[in-house]
Amino acid sequence: MKNPLFLLLSVFLLNSCSSDSESITSEIIETPNDEVWEVISIPESIQRTGDIEIGKDYLFSGNFMSSGIPFAVYNAIYGENSENPLERTGVNATIAYNYTSITAANGAQIVAPNCLNCHAAKINDELIVGLGNHSVDFTTNRADLEPVLTAGIIQFYGLDSPEYEAYEQFKNSIVAIGPKTITESIGVNTANKITEVLISHRDKNTLAWNDTPYITVDEEVIPADVPAWWLLKKKNAMFHTALNRNDFCKSFIGASLLTLNDITKAVEVDAKMPDVLAYIESIEAPEYPYAIDEDLATTGKELFNNTCSNCHGNYDSDDSFYPNSLVSLGTVNTDSELSNHYTETSLLNTYFFDWFNTGYFGTGENGLLLNAEGGYVAPPLDGVWATAPYFHNASVPTIMDVLNSENRPELWSRTFDDSDYDSTKLGWNYTVETSKQNTQTYDTSLKGYGNGGHTFGDELTDSERLAVLEYLKTL
Repeated sequence: MKNPLFLLLSVFLLNSCSSDSESITSEIIETPNDEVWEVISIPESIQRTGDIEIGKDYLFSGNFMSSGIPFAVYNAIYGENSENPLERTGVNATIAYNYTSITAANGAQIVAPNCLNCHAAKINDELIVGLGNHSVDFTTNRADLEPVLTAGIIQFYGLDSPEYEAYEQFKNSIVAIGPKTITESIGVNTANKITEVLISHRDKNTLAWNDTPYITVDEEVIPADVPAWWLLKKKNAMFHTALNRNDFCKSFIGASLLTLNDITKAVEVDAKMPDVLAYIESIEAPEYPYAIDEDLATTGKELFNNTCSNCHGNYDSDDSFYPNSLVSLGTVNTDSELSNHYTETSLLNTYFFDWFNTGYFGTGENGLLLNAEGGYVAPPLDGVWATAPYFHNASVPTIMDVLNSENRPELWSRTFDDSDYDSTKLGWNYTVETSKQNTQTYDTSLKGYGNGGHTFGDELTDSERLAVLEYLKTL
């Protein structure tokens, strides 16, 4: 691994999944250690353009949800929130940043979760918009309290009230996804499974909801980590599996599947998404908040460029390059379950890909394309210091452990205190456990939770790893 000279052995293959896609380059990379790496170059996806400030306002306060809890009920449960880190105005200044108060189509004032439930988090008590939520908790059935909430709304407003009508679709969605999106640990995300459940109840063309699902979705959950939004400007495909190609804006509408009534709302929201994309692409990685040893970072840069940049890109200000590589499972050897979930032959996958690729989302002038080729994207590393835990399933607590596979803990717990940061190993302080203590313990022996693979840093010395970490602080 030290100072390898990479030899591209090469070969070009055509991607037959879409006539709109460019040719895909499959590269076989051989190192002096006789390792063979297989990667696929992901073709560029041309995106719509928009207005940054309009997109920011719409993302923070816009009416992209259609259903939710009556405002008075939300306020009675949670009370006023005085933080207002997004500097919103009106009633939105008084509620949590990850919820938005909107006026439903029938005039009822409601509150619904917004995108920052998954795409914002705090470090040292500072909210970082675009950072994947590293403390999200899907370990309970979110539908458990629905009967009490529904009964209260009916009793207070009445079954025929505008408030109940504006709440009903939100209720239906929560009842559907609650029992099927339960994780084993806090800090991992189930957005992929939420999407599967929601589309199992919706017509692919009209998006209308059907109480009886068109296909059965089981309760198995494969966990994922949420990539940082500021990386999207460099990427040619979305998500760890490079699943979503072509129009990113259509993918953003997926959040509205929780509450929209039909395609009319989807078309309205889609028109706003280029502005939201413009805002997301304007977000820059947060600067490392602690001291940096510049001399050590210089040493680390050379090591990084010789060992890591072939997949993760380089970060020279005048000649930066990100290769957009989808690395094969046989090369990276990290937990394969998330990738396999989309490449295996199953009735659910047949329905899933057909639903997106041939329905409203995949057709028309700005259609998205779902394409599963197997493997995981080697992500850009801008702001990587802030994005712990690591790997596509959040299974590794620090970058030092990423670079030394033998030291990765099988069971580990963290406090979920956003100031409990390890500035030496770059990631969260953690405790090695001998058994699972509670939902704050991450158990890597579980299906989909594995922390193996990505052994490319194993041959570095400890001092070399520290140098690489110092350089990563500068990105």
